[in-house]
Amino acid sequence: MPLRVEDYALIGDCHTGALVGSDGSIDWLCLPRFDSASTFGALLGTEDHGRWLVAPAASTDGTPGVSNSRSYVDDTFTLVTRWVTPTGTVDVIDLMPHGDRRADVIRRVVGVSGTVDMVQDLRIRFDYGAAMPWLRQVPDAGGNAVIAVAGPDAIVVRGPELRAADHTHVSEFTVAAGETVDIVLTWYPAHRRAPRALNVSSRIRDTEKWWTHWASAAAAAPQYASAVRRSLLVLRALSHEDTGGIVAAATTSLPEEFGGTRNWDYRYVWLRDASLTLHVLLDHGFDSEADPWRGWLLRAIAGDPGDVQIMYGLSGERRLIEYEVPSLPGYDGASPVRIGNGAFTQYQGDVFGEVMLALERARQANGEEKDFSWPVQRAIMSFVEENWQRPDNGIWEIRGPQRHFTHSRVMLWAAFDCAVRAVRDFGLDGPVERWERMRDEVRDEIETQGFDTERNTYTQYYGSTAVDASLLQLVQAGYIEATDPRMLGTVAAIENELLENGLLLRYRSESGVDGLPAGENPFLACSFWLVEQYALSGRLPDATELMDRLVGYCNDVGLLSEEYDVLGNRQAGNTPQAFSHLSLVRAADAIAKATAAS
Repeated sequence: MPLRVEDYALIGDCHTGALVGSDGSIDWLCLPRFDSASTFGALLGTEDHGRWLVAPAASTDGTPGVSNSRSYVDDTFTLVTRWVTPTGTVDVIDLMPHGDRRADVIRRVVGVSGTVDMVQDLRIRFDYGAAMPWLRQVPDAGGNAVIAVAGPDAIVVRGPELRAADHTHVSEFTVAAGETVDIVLTWYPAHRRAPRALNVSSRIRDTEKWWTHWASAAAAAPQYASAVRRSLLVLRALSHEDTGGIVAAATTSLPEEFGGTRNWDYRYVWLRDASLTLHVLLDHGFDSEADPWRGWLLRAIAGDPGDVQIMYGLSGERRLIEYEVPSLPGYDGASPVRIGNGAFTQYQGDVFGEVMLALERARQANGEEKDFSWPVQRAIMSFVEENWQRPDNGIWEIRGPQRHFTHSRVMLWAAFDCAVRAVRDFGLDGPVERWERMRDEVRDEIETQGFDTERNTYTQYYGSTAVDASLLQLVQAGYIEATDPRMLGTVAAIENELLENGLLLRYRSESGVDGLPAGENPFLACSFWLVEQYALSGRLPDATELMDRLVGYCNDVGLLSEEYDVLGNRQAGNTPQAFSHLSLVRAADAIAKATAAS
């Protein structure tokens, strides 16, 4: 049975990431990319679906008096787990080296005091647990190595000698104070030769130097600085070094409701998330680092704007066919496990506003347009002009009937508004009078069909009486001021209808609007949006109180998943979640701004 979601820490190399449990087991790792099939899949099943345990033997046999703690080394993704046992103390240092375009995992065991008997349990299962590899011992420059091969995938593991034991490979070794034992796993294509061994100390040193240098550019206010810096690091860790795409999370099918069926694959790049990430990076001093994200964005949406998708693969792949994997039973039995995401076929009008806002922010930072950025935006606006009246699936990827979701309509308004400013303020070319006319037409429609005058609140969609947490983004899009009476009325309705146990639901799932069985936990980004609204509307104490609570939901190494089960006091959904972390950064920025103004 897998651990609680918050018991996992991320290590990564900006190509993929592994989840390391507090018990010393890597239970999730897809190689060589985030969206590759899993090599270790115990997170969505049992240890027999693939895992890699390195821990004191005393922690696995029930010996009393064993404890551990863990932390990242400064602003890096080098994870250090300190194990204290009755006979001694060891550190297990886990990381994925950055910068050499290899797929390696380093697990270094360092003796701190006394002696500690260690155990290694390696269960490689390629293709989401469906492919049992063929393993063989090989000579390796006087050391020990095992090669595992199945189909296109191969892995070499170098370290203490492993022996076969009923479809697993295990080893036992003892580490005394001052001693170091290195174990390195390397993935490579099965038709090639195994890569040479690493210089482990050098790769650890270079990787930590790279992460520290990257983080040094971050500009963060003193309040919540630690959480903001870790969140920015998570956004970088979830990015793909070569393409610039950022995945929504490192995992697939961690349930939104435990035991439920709302299990989705988040290892892809959403235009919305990429756009919001670009905003956050630029706001925090990463002007040059934002270029890869913008480059990915422009490449992904290039071509016929009528073909623009809401999401793509890491390299801009378009076909993300959704299917179920029977080889994995799901997290604690929550099935099905889904690979791919059928939402790639949906029409979501809001993404055009998100993209235009993000590229406008980049234009403001650089003072000019680069390459083919403005022609792409002109093409987007041509499509928006012809399609803005269409109903859509909305920000939450509703799998029920398409509707005129108010949030989507506002983001379409924002697209026109950005295009107008590009011409008026930056001197770019375009039919500005027509865009102004259409922008005003969209606003008039929103105010007459998306606003309930009797209740003084914007509504989830035209003709609805319900509200939606996405309405909190109306202020972020520049559509309305946070202190406007209409917005304050909307906030009051959201608090009344969607606050549950102190956190915001996205919407009432029991309404049937999404075409799925009811039931999910609060979506953390929504509560961060509420923090932002509180701060901008003069409710700073409320903003700080809610922010303190949300930051308190970070796990021991500062990571957040998609949702939070308040009654169960545990994280839920895919992890670590980019949307949660970028929303944390925005909320912290809003509090800093409000604090400075008070």
